[in-house]
Amino acid sequence: MGKAKAIMVQGTMSNAGKSLLAAGLCRIFHQDGLRAAPFKSQNMALNSFITDEGLEMGRAQVMQAEAAGIRPEAAMNPILLKPTNDTGSQVIVNGKVLGNMSARDYFAYKQQLIPDILKAYNDLAERFDVIVIEGAGSPAEINLKDNDIVNMGMAKMAQAPVLLVGDIDRGGVFAQLVGTMELLEPSERQMVKGLVINKFRGDRSILDSGVEMIEKMLGVPVVGVTPYIQIEVDDEDSLSERFDHRNGSGVPLIDIAVVRLPRISNFTDFNTFETIDGVSLRYVDSPAKLGDPDLILLPGTKNTMGDLRWLRESGMEASILKLVSRGTPLFGVCGGYQMLGKSLSDPDGVEEGGTMAGMGLLPLSTVFADGKTRTRVEGRFLKPGGIFKGLAGVPIEGYEIHMGVTTLDPDERDATARLTRLKAHSGAAEEEKVDGYCRGNVYGSYVHGIFDREEVTKAIVMALGKKKGIDMSKAATVDFTAFKETQYDILAKSLRENMDIPKIYEILEKGI
Repeated sequence: MGKAKAIMVQGTMSNAGKSLLAAGLCRIFHQDGLRAAPFKSQNMALNSFITDEGLEMGRAQVMQAEAAGIRPEAAMNPILLKPTNDTGSQVIVNGKVLGNMSARDYFAYKQQLIPDILKAYNDLAERFDVIVIEGAGSPAEINLKDNDIVNMGMAKMAQAPVLLVGDIDRGGVFAQLVGTMELLEPSERQMVKGLVINKFRGDRSILDSGVEMIEKMLGVPVVGVTPYIQIEVDDEDSLSERFDHRNGSGVPLIDIAVVRLPRISNFTDFNTFETIDGVSLRYVDSPAKLGDPDLILLPGTKNTMGDLRWLRESGMEASILKLVSRGTPLFGVCGGYQMLGKSLSDPDGVEEGGTMAGMGLLPLSTVFADGKTRTRVEGRFLKPGGIFKGLAGVPIEGYEIHMGVTTLDPDERDATARLTRLKAHSGAAEEEKVDGYCRGNVYGSYVHGIFDREEVTKAIVMALGKKKGIDMSKAATVDFTAFKETQYDILAKSLRENMDIPKIYEILEKGI
C-alpha cells in the first residue's frame, strides 16, 4: 500500500449517511491543511460523472473530491456498477465499460478486479496525505462477505481503521450497531475504532445513557452524534430524499416537475433549480402527481427503451403529450432526449433489443450500439425558438455519457433548430459539434450539467415567469459551484461541533 494514512466510513445499512460523513471528513482534513482524497472501491449508482480524461466515475466520489478541494479522478472509484435491470448491471472499471453482467456472474468475477482496486488506491496513496474510504451497504451481509472487496475486505487491504455509522432517524440505531458488530468476525470487530450515531433530531442529552451502555457493551467509543443535516450537495442514487419532498414553502411562483423514471440517472442535473427563490422542483411518477407544471423535465435513464415503455404504460406519456400540445415546455436530457425522437432501435441488444416508437416530438432517431460516449463539453446555445429563445448565446459546460447515436431525419431541413454548439474533450482529443434539437417548446440535449450555469437557469426561470405574467428578474440565483462550497463548509462545521475530531485524528494516526 501507499504512504497515505487512511480512515474508512462504513454503515449499518444503505443510506445511513456514509457518503455525506466521508465528504465532511474530506472537508475537515482539507481545511486543516492536509491533502485528502476520497475512495470507494465499488459503487453501485446511476448518478455518474465524466472526468477531464473522459473516464466515468460515481457522482458521490465527485462530491467528496469537491469537498476535499481536488479534481475528481476515476481512481477514486475504480469499479462502478450501473444497474440495467433488477438482476444485472453495466460494469465500469477504471472509468471504462467492461460489459454487462448478472449479479451472480459479477459476484463470481469480482475477485479478479482486486489488482485494479489496489492499483487505483496505491496511486492515490502515493499522492495524498489522507484517504477517506467509503464502504457500501453494510459490512454484515453474511451472504456477501466471502471475497468482499468494498467493506471489511477493503479495510483490510488498506489497513484502515473503521468508523461504523448507524442511522437513528429510521429507529433502532443501537440494534443496528450491536447487530452489525455481532455479525463481524473477531478480527473485523477489532478494526472498528469508533461509532457514529447519525441523523439525530432533538435533545442530545436524551441519548447519553444509551451511548454509555453501547460503549460498555461493544468496547468501542461513540465518536459522534451527528444531526440530521439538510444541505444541498449531489446525491448518490435513487435513495435520495430529494424524491420525497418539494423544495420551498407555500405556493410556488414557478412549478417544475421532473419525471421520476424507474431507472432515473444523473438527476443531479436539476439541483440548480432548487436554489432559486420562488421555484419548486418536484419529482413525479404518475399522471395524478404531474398536474399542470410550468416546465416538465425528462431526465436521463440507464434503460431508455424500458423507461419509455413504463412512461407509456403508466399513462405519463399521454399526460405529457397533452400538456405539450397546450404549450407546456418540455426539456429532455440524455435518455430523456432520446425518448423525444421518432424511433429507438437496438439491433445489438444493448438495452432490450428491437425497435420502438419514440414520443414523436422531435425529428430524430436513435440507434443503440456497444460504443459509449464519454466526454466533457463546453459551448453555447445557438438560437433556440419557443419560450426559451432567450438562451441564445448563453454559455454551457458539462459532460456527455450515453449509449446510442442520435441523428436528425434526412429530410429535416430546419438546421436552425439545433440547440447547442459544443467543443468536446475526450481525454487529449477535441472536436467541434452541434448537439440537441428544439421544436416549439420541446427541447432536448445530451449534455449533463446543461443547467448548472447561473445564466442558464436565470433565463429559463425568467421565461417561465414571463409566460405567467410574473417578473422573475429579481429571483435570487446563485453560482452553483460557489454555493456548493458554502454547503461543504456548513457540513464540516456541523461535524466539528458534533464529532470528537481530536479522537478521529488519534484513530487516523494509530491505524489498526
